[in-house]
Amino acid sequence: MTHNIVVGAQWGDEGKGKITDMMAREADVVVRFGGGNNAGHTVIVGDEKYELHQVPSGILYPEKMCVLGNGVVIDPVELAAEMEGLEKRGVDLDNFYISNTAHVIMPYHKKLDRLEEKRKGSEKIGTTGKGIGPAYTDKVARRGIRVCELLPEEIFQEKIEQALDYQNLVLEKVYQAEPMTVKEVKAEYQASIDKISDHVTDTSILLDQAHREGKSVFFEGAQGTLLDIDYGSYPFVTSSNPTAGGVCTGAAVGPTLIDRVIGVAKAYLTRVGEGPFPTELQDEIGEFLRDKGHEYGVTTGRPRRCGWLDIPLLRHAVRVNGLTGLALTKLDVLSGLEEIKVCTSYQVNGKKIAEVSGTSEEYQPQYETFAGWDEDITGIRKFAQLPENAKKYVESIEKMAETPVEIIGVGPDRKEAIYRQQ
Repeated sequence: MTHNIVVGAQWGDEGKGKITDMMAREADVVVRFGGGNNAGHTVIVGDEKYELHQVPSGILYPEKMCVLGNGVVIDPVELAAEMEGLEKRGVDLDNFYISNTAHVIMPYHKKLDRLEEKRKGSEKIGTTGKGIGPAYTDKVARRGIRVCELLPEEIFQEKIEQALDYQNLVLEKVYQAEPMTVKEVKAEYQASIDKISDHVTDTSILLDQAHREGKSVFFEGAQGTLLDIDYGSYPFVTSSNPTAGGVCTGAAVGPTLIDRVIGVAKAYLTRVGEGPFPTELQDEIGEFLRDKGHEYGVTTGRPRRCGWLDIPLLRHAVRVNGLTGLALTKLDVLSGLEEIKVCTSYQVNGKKIAEVSGTSEEYQPQYETFAGWDEDITGIRKFAQLPENAKKYVESIEKMAETPVEIIGVGPDRKEAIYRQQ
């Protein structure tokens, strides 16, 4: 029995879907503990490609119990559509459970999200417009609506009325937008509520029972460390804690139960949306990485910004998550480059900085250059069989991050990976 966590060690989009899918094979229970449908996991099984936004990746294993914890914010409309899409492809949802205390993304949250981004203009954060930030805002302000309050119709009606007393003031007075009515909110959500209702339960009890029965639990993170509300590149961050500590509050699991924390990082670096990106490449190499790596957001379709691997940021992720190991994805994308650069430190006001400090200073990346390789590595399953330059690259990352690379992704399919222990 082990309880393992997988988290993003960068700005999300690190290839966590593949790693979580691979590690879910060894677990009895797979739990999503935070975030909303602003994140996505892509899992490729043979010729089948699954793009998951709220449902945990473990759903592709019919025998696994899959859980959306209380730390997740849920859009019932999009969740219901995702569930229906999976069912049409023959995926069994009988073992899928939703926390009764998870908060709900309401139609006015999505409207407010878009209006606020428009108001900010050039200072916008670059949100997905899916209402995640406003939903978490209402949760913290103690005016949110939880999943358990959707199900009795009279309670839902009362909650919407109370919410709109406040939300319509904001819509009208701050944004000069049209108010919303109880009728339109209910009409938009009712069918979706009916769809998800049979899956709602107290998941804290469910997970405690699984632990007492000796079952292995796997916690999958959405987004990444550098988008964490506390530890990310604030204010260009999400509204939750996608770091390992978010498991305890987002799934009602004590820290003493966690055995292993794996951080997923690309062999290079990408980011979607606005915010700082010291190693960003706005040249032909950046285009090479984007095209070869198919770097477009799962949820938004937006092209990802691409750049060289940043070791100070990776060390930051190791530190704040307590990572026990790394999964390095998309090493195959680097094949064909004559040389590969890695940011090993920064220059800030003439001083060398090896660790990020959370300040707003301008970081000037300092690079170490590695020789590239031409070989196609997608068929390799043993570390020793990698080209010498690829092995040196991985070993250098381990040394600089002071964390072992346990898994290496060499292609998009779940089987295209190297396990270092083999």
